[in-house]
Amino acid sequence: MTSPFTQDDRPLVLVADDEPDVLGAVVPFLSRSGFRVISAPDGRLALDEIRRHRPDVCVLDVLMPGADGREVLRTLRAEENWVPVLLLTQVGEAVERAMALEEGADDYLNKPFDPHELVARIRAVLRRTRNDGPPLANAPVLISTFGLKLDRVGRRAWINDRSLVVTPKGFTLLEYLMVHQDELIERTRLLEVLWGFDDAVGTRAVDSRVAELRRVLGEDAANPRWIATVQGRGYRFVAEVRGAEDLGGR
Repeated sequence: MTSPFTQDDRPLVLVADDEPDVLGAVVPFLSRSGFRVISAPDGRLALDEIRRHRPDVCVLDVLMPGADGREVLRTLRAEENWVPVLLLTQVGEAVERAMALEEGADDYLNKPFDPHELVARIRAVLRRTRNDGPPLANAPVLISTFGLKLDRVGRRAWINDRSLVVTPKGFTLLEYLMVHQDELIERTRLLEVLWGFDDAVGTRAVDSRVAELRRVLGEDAANPRWIATVQGRGYRFVAEVRGAEDLGGR
Protein backbone atom coordinates (compact mmCIF):
# COMPACT_ATOMS: atom_id res chain seq x y z
CA MET A 1 0.00 0.00 0.00
CA THR A 2 1.35 3.42 -0.92
CA SER A 3 1.83 5.77 2.03
CA PRO A 4 -0.47 8.83 1.99
CA PHE A 5 2.58 10.89 2.99
CA THR A 6 5.70 11.73 1.05
CA GLN A 7 8.99 10.78 2.60
CA ASP A 8 9.43 14.28 4.06
CA ASP A 9 5.83 14.74 5.17
CA ARG A 10 5.29 11.48 7.03
CA PRO A 11 4.74 12.07 10.75
CA LEU A 12 7.77 11.29 12.91
CA VAL A 13 7.05 9.00 15.86
CA LEU A 14 9.43 8.37 18.74
CA VAL A 15 8.97 5.03 20.53
CA ALA A 16 10.73 4.55 23.88
CA ASP A 17 10.64 1.14 25.56
CA ASP A 18 13.29 -0.91 27.34
CA GLU A 19 11.92 -4.21 26.01
CA PRO A 20 13.78 -5.15 22.79
CA ASP A 21 10.90 -7.39 21.68
CA VAL A 22 8.49 -4.45 21.84
CA LEU A 23 10.76 -2.15 19.83
CA GLY A 24 11.53 -4.97 17.41
CA ALA A 25 7.84 -5.42 16.68
CA VAL A 26 6.50 -1.87 16.93
CA VAL A 27 9.13 0.08 14.98
CA PRO A 28 8.80 -1.84 11.68
CA PHE A 29 5.01 -2.00 12.03
CA LEU A 30 4.77 1.78 12.39
CA SER A 31 7.12 2.21 9.43
CA ARG A 32 4.87 0.01 7.30
CA SER A 33 1.89 2.07 8.49
CA GLY A 34 3.21 5.30 7.00
CA PHE A 35 5.29 6.82 9.80
CA ARG A 36 8.92 7.72 10.16
CA VAL A 37 10.14 6.15 13.41
CA ILE A 38 12.99 6.70 15.85
CA SER A 39 13.43 4.68 19.03
CA ALA A 40 15.11 4.80 22.43
CA PRO A 41 15.66 2.08 25.05
CA ASP A 42 15.25 4.34 28.10
CA GLY A 43 13.78 7.63 29.21
CA ARG A 44 16.96 9.71 29.28
CA LEU A 45 17.85 8.80 25.72
CA ALA A 46 14.23 9.42 24.75
CA LEU A 47 14.49 13.00 26.02
CA ASP A 48 17.69 13.52 24.03
CA GLU A 49 16.02 12.21 20.88
CA ILE A 50 12.91 14.35 21.40
CA ARG A 51 14.97 17.50 21.81
CA ARG A 52 17.12 16.65 18.80
CA HIS A 53 14.50 15.47 16.32
CA ARG A 54 11.25 17.16 17.50
CA PRO A 55 8.93 14.24 16.70
CA ASP A 56 5.24 14.72 15.94
CA VAL A 57 4.19 12.24 18.63
CA CYS A 58 5.91 10.18 21.34
CA VAL A 59 5.02 6.69 22.55
CA LEU A 60 6.57 6.16 25.98
CA ASP A 61 6.59 3.09 28.19
CA VAL A 62 5.69 3.94 31.78
CA LEU A 63 8.29 1.57 33.21
CA MET A 64 11.77 2.35 31.87
CA PRO A 65 15.26 2.75 33.36
CA GLY A 66 16.91 6.16 33.52
CA ALA A 67 13.61 8.00 33.51
CA ASP A 68 10.21 6.38 33.27
CA GLY A 69 7.56 7.52 30.81
CA ARG A 70 5.77 9.74 33.30
CA GLU A 71 9.03 11.44 34.30
CA VAL A 72 9.80 12.13 30.65
CA LEU A 73 6.30 13.53 30.25
CA ARG A 74 6.67 15.81 33.28
CA THR A 75 10.02 17.08 31.99
CA LEU A 76 8.57 17.87 28.57
CA ARG A 77 5.59 19.74 29.96
CA ALA A 78 7.84 21.67 32.39
CA GLU A 79 9.83 22.78 29.32
CA GLU A 80 6.53 23.79 27.67
CA ASN A 81 7.07 21.14 25.05
CA TRP A 82 3.55 20.14 23.98
CA VAL A 83 4.50 17.22 21.75
CA PRO A 84 1.65 14.69 21.97
CA VAL A 85 2.48 11.79 24.29
CA LEU A 86 0.87 8.37 24.37
CA LEU A 87 1.88 6.29 27.40
CA LEU A 88 2.12 2.50 27.45
CA THR A 89 0.77 1.34 30.82
CA GLN A 90 0.44 -2.00 32.55
CA VAL A 91 -2.98 -3.67 32.57
CA GLY A 92 -4.72 -3.12 35.88
CA GLU A 93 -2.74 -0.03 36.87
CA ALA A 94 -5.73 2.34 36.98
CA VAL A 95 -3.88 4.79 39.23
CA GLU A 96 -1.02 5.04 36.75
CA ARG A 97 -3.46 5.83 33.95
CA ALA A 98 -5.29 8.50 35.95
CA MET A 99 -2.04 10.20 36.98
CA ALA A 100 -0.72 10.07 33.42
CA LEU A 101 -3.75 11.91 32.07
CA GLU A 102 -3.59 14.48 34.86
CA GLU A 103 0.08 15.13 34.10
CA GLY A 104 -0.61 15.92 30.47
CA ALA A 105 -0.54 12.66 28.52
CA ASP A 106 -2.72 12.78 25.43
CA ASP A 107 -3.70 9.13 25.64
CA TYR A 108 -2.60 5.77 26.99
CA LEU A 109 -2.61 2.17 25.82
CA ASN A 110 -2.45 -0.94 27.98
CA LYS A 111 0.29 -3.52 27.46
CA PRO A 112 0.12 -5.96 25.82
CA PHE A 113 -1.56 -4.21 22.90
CA ASP A 114 -2.56 -4.80 19.29
CA PRO A 115 -0.20 -2.78 17.05
CA HIS A 116 -3.19 -1.85 14.88
CA GLU A 117 -4.72 -0.21 17.95
CA LEU A 118 -1.49 1.71 18.56
CA VAL A 119 -1.58 3.04 14.99
CA ALA A 120 -5.22 4.08 15.43
CA ARG A 121 -4.42 5.90 18.68
CA ILE A 122 -1.43 7.69 17.15
CA ARG A 123 -3.49 8.88 14.19
CA ALA A 124 -6.28 10.05 16.50
CA VAL A 125 -3.81 11.99 18.67
CA LEU A 126 -2.27 13.63 15.60
CA ARG A 127 -5.69 14.66 14.28
CA ARG A 128 -6.67 16.46 17.48
CA THR A 129 -3.31 18.08 18.28
CA ARG A 130 -2.24 19.57 14.96
CA ASN A 131 -2.75 23.18 15.97
CA ASP A 132 -0.82 25.94 17.67
CA GLY A 133 -0.32 25.95 21.44
CA PRO A 134 -1.10 23.29 24.01
CA PRO A 135 -3.33 20.46 22.78
CA LEU A 136 -6.67 19.82 24.45
CA ALA A 137 -5.08 17.24 26.77
CA ASN A 138 -3.04 20.04 28.39
CA ALA A 139 -5.47 22.96 28.31
CA PRO A 140 -6.54 24.07 31.82
CA VAL A 141 -9.99 25.01 30.49
CA LEU A 142 -12.14 23.32 27.85
CA ILE A 143 -14.78 25.38 26.07
CA SER A 144 -17.50 24.00 23.82
CA THR A 145 -20.59 25.25 22.05
CA PHE A 146 -23.79 26.37 23.81
CA GLY A 147 -21.79 27.88 26.67
CA LEU A 148 -20.29 24.68 28.10
CA LYS A 149 -17.05 25.29 30.04
CA LEU A 150 -14.88 22.94 32.11
CA ASP A 151 -12.33 24.15 34.63
CA ARG A 152 -10.03 21.13 34.75
CA VAL A 153 -7.95 22.47 37.62
CA GLY A 154 -10.85 23.36 39.91
CA ARG A 155 -12.94 20.41 38.64
CA ARG A 156 -15.93 22.67 37.97
CA ALA A 157 -18.31 23.03 35.02
CA TRP A 158 -20.80 25.59 33.75
CA ILE A 159 -23.33 26.12 31.01
CA ASN A 160 -23.28 29.88 30.48
CA ASP A 161 -23.70 31.26 34.02
CA ARG A 162 -25.26 28.11 35.47
CA SER A 163 -22.93 26.03 37.62
CA LEU A 164 -23.33 22.29 37.07
CA VAL A 165 -23.47 19.78 39.92
CA VAL A 166 -21.45 16.89 38.49
CA THR A 167 -20.22 13.78 40.30
CA PRO A 168 -16.46 13.06 40.12
CA LYS A 169 -16.99 10.21 37.63
CA GLY A 170 -19.41 12.32 35.63
CA PHE A 171 -16.82 15.08 35.39
CA THR A 172 -14.12 12.61 34.33
CA LEU A 173 -16.45 11.21 31.68
CA LEU A 174 -17.28 14.63 30.25
CA GLU A 175 -13.64 15.72 30.35
CA TYR A 176 -12.47 12.61 28.50
CA LEU A 177 -15.15 12.93 25.83
CA MET A 178 -14.34 16.61 25.26
CA VAL A 179 -10.59 16.01 25.02
CA HIS A 180 -11.33 13.28 22.45
CA GLN A 181 -13.80 15.44 20.54
CA ASP A 182 -15.32 13.83 17.42
CA GLU A 183 -13.78 10.42 18.17
CA LEU A 184 -15.84 7.29 18.67
CA ILE A 185 -15.09 6.17 22.21
CA GLU A 186 -16.03 2.56 22.82
CA ARG A 187 -17.92 1.66 25.99
CA THR A 188 -15.06 -0.61 27.06
CA ARG A 189 -12.66 2.31 26.73
CA LEU A 190 -14.83 4.50 28.95
CA LEU A 191 -15.06 1.62 31.40
CA GLU A 192 -11.26 1.68 31.71
CA VAL A 193 -11.19 5.45 32.10
CA LEU A 194 -13.87 5.60 34.79
CA TRP A 195 -13.22 2.45 36.79
CA GLY A 196 -10.04 0.75 35.59
CA PHE A 197 -9.76 -3.02 35.53
CA ASP A 198 -9.95 -3.46 39.28
CA ASP A 199 -13.68 -2.78 39.58
CA ALA A 200 -16.14 -5.50 38.64
CA VAL A 201 -18.58 -3.33 36.69
CA GLY A 202 -19.95 -3.79 33.19
CA THR A 203 -20.48 -1.51 30.23
CA ARG A 204 -24.07 -0.92 31.36
CA ALA A 205 -22.57 1.19 34.16
CA VAL A 206 -21.08 3.44 31.49
CA ASP A 207 -24.49 3.95 29.93
CA SER A 208 -25.87 4.88 33.35
CA ARG A 209 -23.13 7.49 33.82
CA VAL A 210 -23.78 8.94 30.37
CA ALA A 211 -27.52 9.15 31.16
CA GLU A 212 -26.68 10.86 34.46
CA LEU A 213 -24.40 13.34 32.67
CA ARG A 214 -27.06 14.09 30.07
CA ARG A 215 -29.54 14.92 32.81
CA VAL A 216 -27.08 17.37 34.33
CA LEU A 217 -26.44 18.98 30.94
CA GLY A 218 -30.11 19.04 29.97
CA GLU A 219 -29.16 17.01 26.92
CA ASP A 220 -31.73 15.35 24.65
CA ALA A 221 -30.31 11.96 23.66
CA ALA A 222 -32.47 11.97 20.50
CA ASN A 223 -31.17 15.38 19.41
CA PRO A 224 -27.81 15.83 21.17
CA ARG A 225 -25.89 19.08 21.27
CA TRP A 226 -22.80 17.46 22.79
CA ILE A 227 -22.87 13.68 23.39
CA ALA A 228 -24.11 11.41 20.61
CA THR A 229 -24.70 7.68 20.98
CA VAL A 230 -23.07 5.41 18.40
CA GLN A 231 -25.45 2.45 18.43
CA GLY A 232 -23.86 -0.74 19.72
CA ARG A 233 -20.44 0.89 20.05
CA GLY A 234 -20.15 3.85 22.40
CA TYR A 235 -20.29 7.63 22.36
CA ARG A 236 -18.95 10.62 20.47
CA PHE A 237 -18.61 14.26 21.59
CA VAL A 238 -19.95 15.95 18.47
CA ALA A 239 -19.62 19.65 19.38
CA GLU A 240 -16.50 21.71 18.73
CA VAL A 241 -14.04 22.03 21.62
CA ARG A 242 -11.18 24.46 22.12
CA GLY A 243 -8.66 24.84 24.89
CA ALA A 244 -8.09 27.99 26.94
CA GLU A 245 -5.71 29.13 29.66
CA ASP A 246 -8.48 30.56 31.84
CA LEU A 247 -12.24 30.98 32.07
CA GLY A 248 -12.25 34.33 30.28
CA GLY A 249 -13.18 36.56 33.19
CA ARG A 250 -15.44 34.15 35.08
